[in-house]
Amino acid sequence: MSIDSPIHVTLEQEGDYAFRIVFDDTALAPLLTDEPSPLGHDRGPNPSRMLLAAVANCMAASLLFSLRKYGNTPGALKARISATPQRDAGGRWRIPTARVELQLADAAADYQQLPRILEQFENFCVVTQSVRAGIEVQVTVTDGNGVVVHDASGGPRP
Repeated sequence: MSIDSPIHVTLEQEGDYAFRIVFDDTALAPLLTDEPSPLGHDRGPNPSRMLLAAVANCMAASLLFSLRKYGNTPGALKARISATPQRDAGGRWRIPTARVELQLADAAADYQQLPRILEQFENFCVVTQSVRAGIEVQVTVTDGNGVVVHDASGGPRP
C-alpha cells in the first residue's frame, strides 16, 4: 500500500464501550479499545489515548526519517506525550493542547545537520499536521436496513 492509497479501518462493538478495530487491507492484528470506567471497563486504550499515541508516534517517526535523511544513524528515540482534557464552552470534553517530548539517544553534537533537521521534521508528520490543520470529518449514519438517517452535513434525512 502506498502513502496515497485510501486507508480503511473497521470497528465493531464488542460490549459497552469496547470496540474491536480491524485495520482493513493489512495483516495487522485487531486492536481492542475501551473507555475507562465508569463508562467502559478499561479493556484497552480509549480514543483520546489513541489520538495522542498517533501524534507522538508520527512525530518520533518524522524525526527519525529526518535524521536518517541527513546521513545520521541515530540510536533509539523516545517519545512522550501528555495532554489534559478540558471542557469547552459547551461543557464537552476536548483535548485543546498536547505536549510532545522527543528524546534523542545521543548528544546533539553527534548528529549531522541537526539544526536543519529540527527546523523541518515536524512538516513530515502526517498525523500532527493533519490534526493541527483540523481534519474535516464527514459523517453518515445508516440504520440496520442500510437507510441513511444522518448525512455528512450533520442534518437528519427524511
